[in-house]
Amino acid sequence: MMNSLEVDLEKKVATFDDLSAASTLSGSGSSSRSPSLRPKEIDPQSLRDAIQVPNKQGNKVTRYLGHNFFSTYRKIFTVIFFANLATFIALIAKAKGAPQAADVSSAASANLMVCILFRQENFVNLCYEICVAVPHSLPLAIRRRLAKVFHYGGAHSGAGTAAVVWYLLYTALATRDFVHQPSKDAMANIITSYILVCMFIFILFAAHPRFRVKFHDYFEAMHRFSGWIALVTFWTHNILAAKVLARDQELTLGQYLLRSPNFWFLCISTCCSFLSWGRLRRHEVYPEVLSDHATRLHFKYRPMEPFYGLKISDRPLLEWHAFATIPDEDENGKINGFSIVVSNAGDWTRKAIHEPPKKLWIRGYPLHGLLYTSKLFKKIVVVATGSGIGPCLSLMYANVTPRRILWSTPNPEKTYGKKIMDAVLKSDRDAIVWNTREHGRPDMVALTWQLVQESDAEAVFIISNPKVTRKVVYGMQTRGIPAYGAIFDS
Repeated sequence: MMNSLEVDLEKKVATFDDLSAASTLSGSGSSSRSPSLRPKEIDPQSLRDAIQVPNKQGNKVTRYLGHNFFSTYRKIFTVIFFANLATFIALIAKAKGAPQAADVSSAASANLMVCILFRQENFVNLCYEICVAVPHSLPLAIRRRLAKVFHYGGAHSGAGTAAVVWYLLYTALATRDFVHQPSKDAMANIITSYILVCMFIFILFAAHPRFRVKFHDYFEAMHRFSGWIALVTFWTHNILAAKVLARDQELTLGQYLLRSPNFWFLCISTCCSFLSWGRLRRHEVYPEVLSDHATRLHFKYRPMEPFYGLKISDRPLLEWHAFATIPDEDENGKINGFSIVVSNAGDWTRKAIHEPPKKLWIRGYPLHGLLYTSKLFKKIVVVATGSGIGPCLSLMYANVTPRRILWSTPNPEKTYGKKIMDAVLKSDRDAIVWNTREHGRPDMVALTWQLVQESDAEAVFIISNPKVTRKVVYGMQTRGIPAYGAIFDS
């Protein structure tokens, strides 16, 4: 006779019985199947009673400063701020007063170049490759800091803000010179300068976190079109200014441009934009409906290695959506295209589920994301909620880092399909798949802590909504466990 606990366990895990693990993560339906896998049995109450989570380290003030206020994103922003402040002081010392307009213009162009570089896919991928190239023998204290490379958004926003400040200073200096010595050449310089200032202000305003979250489509449009106008105006401004300066120095326009830092900074910035938009292509899509809440979109135009993401759109001039890719395999185990998992999270995703697209636009080169840095660690815990399991599937496919998995979602197999459930169980036979429809919402911090202790993992990676991500990352970091999750402009 079974005791009451065994009966309770049997009732609670009945939903997950008889799951088979797919031999691949492909949506192509491989015919070879591995032996049946069963998820870890869950008794919520017993699990809650068994977990003992230690107290957070430090006090409220030290925790706020160390894990909230002084975030990696803000630290990078601050480094760029002080680097520019030092440059400003050096220019004042050089000129023994107000800095020269030409030097200020070069500083603005240099910051603009850095800003755009940290949005160029190949450059960002290079940063990732450099950071993850270190061996596991390196101390964890170093590897855990290298894993924060995904906060490169701090460099983008820091350099962009600095470029605007420098250009405001340049415009003030140019206006002063025009007032003292008005001319047609100076007038053209002033007009283009003020156009640039307006565009930069539009970009900064739209990038404010509250505006960006509440009006994301407008943020994208203002960022994109203001950026394009600014780039064209910048070229016009520099050519007009170069003509005047070349004449004053008795040089040809070509000779002056080749000696001008502005010209080379602007060339690099322009090439970055062309590299991304020059790869704009429209590709066939092969939808696989998972449920009325999720779909899986397959692409066959190229093979895709693990740990990459792409930007897709049906209106390339207005909006873009980033998704992590999952390599697809054919029956012979060869990578044959890739797929993305789309879950109902807004108007665009809802339309993609109920009216699956036949073709979609893809821009730029495949981009590394947060989970690529998991290669820095010997063992990890992967945490996902809902459709966050999609990006994690690429990590599971790569099979490069031993891992434990915690996935919390309503009706996992019914919503996301048997193939995805099989992939999770194949990657971790003891994965905790928490059905929130049956057991309610779990204590994600406690469950994550338990998995870290069981597996002796070095780090935690979470893909979820911002609220849960913040909670788990904060809950782990304040207990001495490295934890990583993309929240805003990581």
